[in-house]
Amino acid sequence: MRFKSLLPLILASFLMAALPLVSQTNVYHPLSPMTEQKVGNEDAERLKMEREMAKKANQARQADLKRDTDKLLKLATELKDSVDKTTEATLSLDVLKKAEEIEKLARSVKDKMKGH
Repeated sequence: MRFKSLLPLILASFLMAALPLVSQTNVYHPLSPMTEQKVGNEDAERLKMEREMAKKANQARQADLKRDTDKLLKLATELKDSVDKTTEATLSLDVLKKAEEIEKLARSVKDKMKGH
């Protein structure tokens, strides 16, 4: 019961102590017109550079996806050929390895498509 009566006092003390920190972080310092123009140009250059980097990253991701899907098709074709050569009584270790490789590559393609 005693703690409940002290709680408003503790909260008020905490808020009063934190108030100077909050007011200091939101201080606006006006810039001269030349400085504003320079900062604006720097921001524009930075944005342009970020866009170009993102575009290059997307192009690289697309090239990786194409390469990986081509490889996936090749592996799937090889797997089908290998399975066609087996009988119901035989299953090659090579077939299992190829299936695992396909699974791993398919997950990689899926992650790249998601943008990871």
